[in-house]
Amino acid sequence: MIDLKVLREDPETVRASQRARGEDPTTVDSLLSADERRRSAISRADTLRAEQKQFGKQVGKARGEERDALLAKGKELAAEVKAAEAEQNEAETALENLHRALPNLVHPAAPVGGEDDYTVLEHLGEPRQFDFTPLDHLDLGLKLGAIDTERGAKVSGSRFYFLTGVGAQLQLALLNMAAAQATAAGFTLVIPPVLVRPEIMAGTGFLGAHESEIYRLRDDDLYLVGTSEVALAGYHADEILDLSAGPRRYAGWSTCFRREAGSYGKDTRGIIRVHQFDKIEMFSYCAPEDAEAEHQRLLDWEKEMLGKIEVPYRVIDTATGDLGTSAHRKFDCEAWVPTQQAYRELTSTSNCTTFQARRLGVRYRDENNKPQVAATLNGTLATTRWIVAILENHQQADGSVVVPEALRPFLGLEVLRPVR
Repeated sequence: MIDLKVLREDPETVRASQRARGEDPTTVDSLLSADERRRSAISRADTLRAEQKQFGKQVGKARGEERDALLAKGKELAAEVKAAEAEQNEAETALENLHRALPNLVHPAAPVGGEDDYTVLEHLGEPRQFDFTPLDHLDLGLKLGAIDTERGAKVSGSRFYFLTGVGAQLQLALLNMAAAQATAAGFTLVIPPVLVRPEIMAGTGFLGAHESEIYRLRDDDLYLVGTSEVALAGYHADEILDLSAGPRRYAGWSTCFRREAGSYGKDTRGIIRVHQFDKIEMFSYCAPEDAEAEHQRLLDWEKEMLGKIEVPYRVIDTATGDLGTSAHRKFDCEAWVPTQQAYRELTSTSNCTTFQARRLGVRYRDENNKPQVAATLNGTLATTRWIVAILENHQQADGSVVVPEALRPFLGLEVLRPVR
């Protein structure tokens, strides 16, 4: 949730953020009205409770008919207090619902627009010029005995797959390389639960507009995570952290699940857009004033990992209309996929400012030892999808694939060779 103080003091900035996201700016006015109603209801209830307390002292001193009259008036006052408290509860619930529905404020430097209105910040590496017709990652995966989508569909349906042989080895090597980099950089490696409670999923901002993307186990009232960001954001819910030594950083290794609702017909071939994949996700808690610098650090760690797999990629500043509910700003790294002649997302890092922590009750103590709301950030360090970029960019004319040098110690192979 955004800070209500910002809403009260600078509502036009919040309206502008809503417009930049393509959302309704009048939601801001509804929230302001709800906030005013709540504050008025609290004031009236407090006044009546104080009056009731003072009246009780008068009753204690009265005798006879005067006492009877005061008792009768006391009943009326008690009814007024009860009604005022009911109004307060109703006003607080209405405000809470509107407050939670409002997305985070966008960064003023983020490009305004929709999915295609991003800004390219930099290109790293040059797309390879092949002297043969390159195969796509699925054909390569079949030749290598690494990917089996037919049996994935037979067992689980469309957008499922098996990683087999060197495919499974390649994913484990990639994730182990990411884990090694993360721990060397001071992250605490975590294998979190992949099922979370509704309040944790809601706290991260994934319910609401993005609820259709999430698998829900209704009998247990639990959700399957689409990223370990969710569990890591909830890890310190309702806690006060010690951030005196700097950001608290975690790297979560988990299987992720996404329904891919609304993606009918998109990326149906191979393993680019699937329902289940593995990922290592960086997650940071820090003081709000450190969040922008931490965001750049997460991006730098992503770029370091991409350098290790030796693929051409670009960094984009995601447009405001394509930001998630919690994101203030988001940078994506997109790798070149030769057979698509396009850049496709491999990593994403978001600065969520205090939006998630305010919903989840994550705080820290400032220099005056006063509790303040923390900031949270997240960033991808490696996923199953990276296999697509590795296979396609490092393929050879005979269907073999040269393993990037940094990955070889984790895989134990220099070349992946066809088995069929």
